[in-house]
Amino acid sequence: MGNKKSKKYTNKSKTSSSKPQISKEVLENVRLNKYIANAGVCSRREADKLIENGDVTVNGETITSMGHKVCETDDVRYLGKRLKKERFKYILLNKPKNYITTVSDTHNRQTVMKLIEGACSERVYPVGRLDRNTTGLLLFTNDGELTKRLTHPSYEVKKIYEAVLDKPVEDYDLEKLTLGIELEDGLSIFDSAEYNGAPGQKTIVMVSIHSGKNRIVRRMFEHLGYDVVKLDRIEFAGLKKGKVTRGKWRVLNKKEVGFLKTAK
Repeated sequence: MGNKKSKKYTNKSKTSSSKPQISKEVLENVRLNKYIANAGVCSRREADKLIENGDVTVNGETITSMGHKVCETDDVRYLGKRLKKERFKYILLNKPKNYITTVSDTHNRQTVMKLIEGACSERVYPVGRLDRNTTGLLLFTNDGELTKRLTHPSYEVKKIYEAVLDKPVEDYDLEKLTLGIELEDGLSIFDSAEYNGAPGQKTIVMVSIHSGKNRIVRRMFEHLGYDVVKLDRIEFAGLKKGKVTRGKWRVLNKKEVGFLKTAK
């Protein structure tokens, strides 16, 4: 007799809805701070300071207006050096434990940026974050519009995790997680949850979720009295690990990038 397939609990109340579309700015109508950011100089907020300080010129004229717009053919310079739009880069990392998902750390802890050193010359940033002890897929890019799509709650981008718990998870608790758990920051729901170990093994659970709240998977299990011993993100916006081993990275291909820009 074959093994009986474990039951999968699904959030049945979740229905599809139309997602807001990313604005498509015309190249001839780009705010100066965004142009500077896209050239890899700094963030938009930091670019505002450069503009305010009079460090930026457009076609030989010093610009201090925050709302100034430029086109691709304008001669935009920062401290005399002409700026050009960076090529967008997309890097997928299989994050190991004990790395902080941030660009820098004041406590001198290891950050995920160390793991992708040499991947590209452009300034890329993590898309969202994984906590220090969570492993798995983490995307890096300098594409601000894509980052917005993948992190803004309205796009409901899907993430799948494998969680190893400190004790067997009861069936009724899996169902509760897909019906919704009220946490301190509001209602949180798994889109689906199912056992992912050997038959009868109930300490390993695979969950799907679209929420981007901080430590959300751990907090939902903890709310029901379970400690997450290991947590691994095995899928992000349709991307899977493939042959990328722990601590390694790879560059996304054009097909994958195109898929990400329409991911839900």
